Amino acid sequence: MTATILVVDDEPDLEDVVLQHFQKQISDGRIAFVFARDGVDALQAVAANPQIEVVLSDINMPRMDGLTLLRKLQEEEHKRTTIVVSAYDDMANIRSAMNRGAFDFLTKPIDFNDLEATLERTILHVNMERNSQQRLIKAELAQASLSRYFSPQLASRLATGADMDGMTAHVRDISVIFTDITDFLSLVEKTSPAILGEMLNEYMFGMTEIVFAHQGTVAKIVGDAIQILFNAPSDQADYGIRAITCANDLDAWAQGFRLRWRSRDVNFGVTRIGVHAGPALVGNFGGDRFFDYTAHGDTMNTVARLEAVNKHLGTRICASAAVVAIAGRFQGRPIGELVLRGRGEPLEAYELLPALVFNEAAAARYLDAYTKLKSEDASATSAFAALLASNADDSLVEFHLRRLLNGAKGIRIELDTKVH
Repeated sequence: MTATILVVDDEPDLEDVVLQHFQKQISDGRIAFVFARDGVDALQAVAANPQIEVVLSDINMPRMDGLTLLRKLQEEEHKRTTIVVSAYDDMANIRSAMNRGAFDFLTKPIDFNDLEATLERTILHVNMERNSQQRLIKAELAQASLSRYFSPQLASRLATGADMDGMTAHVRDISVIFTDITDFLSLVEKTSPAILGEMLNEYMFGMTEIVFAHQGTVAKIVGDAIQILFNAPSDQADYGIRAITCANDLDAWAQGFRLRWRSRDVNFGVTRIGVHAGPALVGNFGGDRFFDYTAHGDTMNTVARLEAVNKHLGTRICASAAVVAIAGRFQGRPIGELVLRGRGEPLEAYELLPALVFNEAAAARYLDAYTKLKSEDASATSAFAALLASNADDSLVEFHLRRLLNGAKGIRIELDTKVH
């Protein structure tokens, strides 16, 4: 690529000397020169030749001096790299030019070997700056495009190519959220395509925006279900509490969304949420043909079953003791030890409650009844009956009371849940 250099000097013989000295570089197409007599001519030359990238300018010139020219060039959107030239004893002006953004300087009389070396160094700098800017623009465009499909963490890594080793399959500890909508197939059958499309686009946009606000990674969207990862692909020391707070925010948003669509006579189902933590095989499983960053393993199977458990319990968010433990804090109630299909050991689970719903006094009364249930105290039945009498809409209390009335004891709960 030819580097175009503007030489600004009022010496009448300088043009011929420059063209003669750089004859080979000019014939090879490496350098092209444009000449101007002073700052006024220089600005006109820049306007007429936008390809100019380097300006070699004398400081002392008529009509407009080099320092004024330098200031005006710095004010332009496309800034040219400037080399100033002045007498050896004019160091005050040279320092002033360097402070205003000049890249380098030469002293008169000009040593043309020094000039050649300075121009080579300057052109190399300009090319490096241009390449860096082009890479930045490409990365920004790539990230903007990828962000339409991937969460910000993945989009950034894919756009820049940074730490791509982290994209290969490896085992790491994560927290994960799995969401699903009740009676979604029935909704699809009863709703026109136009309404369904509008509704699902709004739903997915709102849900994923909340995930991104918590810096989560949307690993999969399959139909109406969303799989969300934390501590992958990047390390997040607080990945447990991120998952819990994100789940509560997703629940609150989904409830509001459901009510808005019910006001339009569309019976959008309840969003059920499972939250869990544990090791998983994480990485790109799309091979060389396409990109599919996701997670596999027992942790993923378990979180899907926790989501499905909500249907039996009447709850909306079911979280494992594993994620509660690493979170360190949460608002909610113990559910019991769930014996899930395909698992040998029971899984201790909790119902997460949003801050607006959580009531410490009510939670304390529930915990008292749950303690009696755990110890198989016969008074557990009357304790849960009293709780239901004070709040007939409490589905979890109703679930425990129904178990007790059917002869069940303790907190071990056998459920037949399928991963769907």
